[in-house]
Amino acid sequence: MGEAKRRARLRAEAAAFVKPLKRARFEIMAIGTRRSPAFFMAEELSWWASKDERLIAVVARDTTDNDYLWAILARDRIGCFRWVDGMTSLRSQWHAEEALAFAMADTVKNKDVAALGHQGDETNAPIDLLRLPTDVDPNTLHPYFRQVLESPARAPARAVIREIGPWLTPNDPHLVREFQGRSFDQRLWEIYLWAAFREFGLDVQQLEAPDFRCTAPGVDFTVEATTAAPSGMGPLAAHPDPKTKEEMTAFLADYMPMKFGSALLSKLEKKNKEGLHYWEREASRDKPFLLAIADFHKPATGKELGPMVYTQSALWRYLYGHRVDWEFIDDKLVINHHNVEQHQFGAKVIPSGFFDLPNAENVSAVIFSNAGTLAKFDRMGVVAGFGADGVRYIRAGFRADPDPNAVVGKHFVDDVTDEKYEEYWTDELQVFHNPNAKHPLPFDVLPLANHHLLQDGELKSFCAPGTVLSSYTVILVPKGTEQPLGA
Repeated sequence: MGEAKRRARLRAEAAAFVKPLKRARFEIMAIGTRRSPAFFMAEELSWWASKDERLIAVVARDTTDNDYLWAILARDRIGCFRWVDGMTSLRSQWHAEEALAFAMADTVKNKDVAALGHQGDETNAPIDLLRLPTDVDPNTLHPYFRQVLESPARAPARAVIREIGPWLTPNDPHLVREFQGRSFDQRLWEIYLWAAFREFGLDVQQLEAPDFRCTAPGVDFTVEATTAAPSGMGPLAAHPDPKTKEEMTAFLADYMPMKFGSALLSKLEKKNKEGLHYWEREASRDKPFLLAIADFHKPATGKELGPMVYTQSALWRYLYGHRVDWEFIDDKLVINHHNVEQHQFGAKVIPSGFFDLPNAENVSAVIFSNAGTLAKFDRMGVVAGFGADGVRYIRAGFRADPDPNAVVGKHFVDDVTDEKYEEYWTDELQVFHNPNAKHPLPFDVLPLANHHLLQDGELKSFCAPGTVLSSYTVILVPKGTEQPLGA
């Protein structure tokens, strides 16, 4: 009984130094910590932090030995959470959590937490996406970046970007300046992809070109990111700005496939100074190579959404040279499939079917998401507990409807600040598989993504439950503080 009372007293004392941590918050703070084998070797069960969150910790079950362990993380010299202490071979989750609480309390009371995480291998020039260069012209800052930097309502995105930055190790020296300036959308898309690949349990190496090499046990592929950007000249500079149903149909049938095609074709044809395509370079050779595209060709305004929320169907059409329509026969939905030969806007004509073009067999798949946006970073930050006081984040859109007769998604409206609300980086990620791929990408490499393919002349989709097809986020701020923001 004496031992039991002693341990109870120690647990009570430790509670003054330790608190439970939401998994979503741990995931943001430790987004770059785990190496890929950890996802196979351990099942994480609970997450913890010191009261001031200078230490975070996890309790897990060893999937090989079926015993339990804990690990404590502290920030290194550049702000990344790194392993500093741990214990294995504990007989239950309860015993692991008790031992962790004792260890964390002792660490806080008796050790130099500020120096505890210093590893000796930190870079001397960490990435700080929010720090302005001393010579920056404020007039060159992108308006969205100014929101991140200055708006109280953007505190969630600001916190997430601050946590991600030190983990980035780009070969491109222009990342920070371009993220803060004219290429904000394109750079945010790359940062989103990095976060999504990490959530898939992959080790991510940032290369000069292609942009990413993703590895894990039995997994190795590369990715080049691109965007559909505004056209400043040429036939596509005259944006159709569709308003009616008929105009929207024509816009998605021809203009948008050509926008996607312009970006993808330039990557398909691009060679380096040695004359090598992306898939011929050392990091990509003899393995799957992917292109990742997002639509930033026209920004949202105060009166209308950005086209990215509804242009995915145009990407389907262009990649596969295929379209569908539907009808009800005897109250049953019937899908009709049609080949598409070309796309035309004004005098410009391009062939359809990107995956059928010469050399396209070297592109294993095309990744798309309409969520690589500032709104996504805000929502992920809110879910992790970084929300701004008094600010509400409302998300509305359409989710996939499992009803076999459904022709549109299910409408939803979610309060992102609700404790029950969940969201993940990979929720909206779409993977379009190339039926002609020389090195096909296995579905299980990107689990829980939404996978699409053309099989036996029919387009088929495999979607995770609750998949969001499109959405927008409205940020409501207290009256008199700042104007409502939409993204």
